[in-house]
Amino acid sequence: MLAALLHGIALAFGLILPLGAQNVFVFNQGASQPQFKKAIPVIMTAALCDTLLILLAVLGVSVLVFAIPVLQTALFAVGLVFLLYMGWSIWRSTPTSSSQDAVPLSSKKQILFAMSVSLLNPHAILDTIGVIGTSSLNYTGIDKVIFAASTILISWIWFFGLAVAGKTVGQIDSSGKIMLIINKISAIIIWVVAAYIAYKLYQM
Repeated sequence: MLAALLHGIALAFGLILPLGAQNVFVFNQGASQPQFKKAIPVIMTAALCDTLLILLAVLGVSVLVFAIPVLQTALFAVGLVFLLYMGWSIWRSTPTSSSQDAVPLSSKKQILFAMSVSLLNPHAILDTIGVIGTSSLNYTGIDKVIFAASTILISWIWFFGLAVAGKTVGQIDSSGKIMLIINKISAIIIWVVAAYIAYKLYQM
């Protein structure tokens, strides 16, 4: 049981720490929202999407999606469109020194964009299936439950922590200059992920 717990925690950190579109977006929203509670939609959506992917990977269901070429192509195509649009939206957003003048993303956009970087990002899905799904095969019964639960717990803690870190940076940045730079970097990272997906589509 302890081995399954530690294994799950280590794997979750290994997958979630790299700077990807999902992490960047959660951090960005934590920083740009006028109040922390306004960033709750993005935190909850990202965490719930990760929970879904982990459960599907552990149960072996997610493998079926990639066994059907048409579904795989559709997933990549929709993910590409969403990421391009999200990158454009973040790139053109201009933080100001006054939080009242800023126009942060609405809850609806936060949820849609968070779902896109979580569920429509083939790289993230393949990582979940390839690493967490494959590793879960080493466990059965309660050990498998503990393994899955530990990876899910780390995911939730991480996203809340990211948003808090973003909010802290946003409060320090009274001029809006740091957030402007963060927005540009966020958009570029998201576009790099989109380029990767475009490359995968080309290979198909």
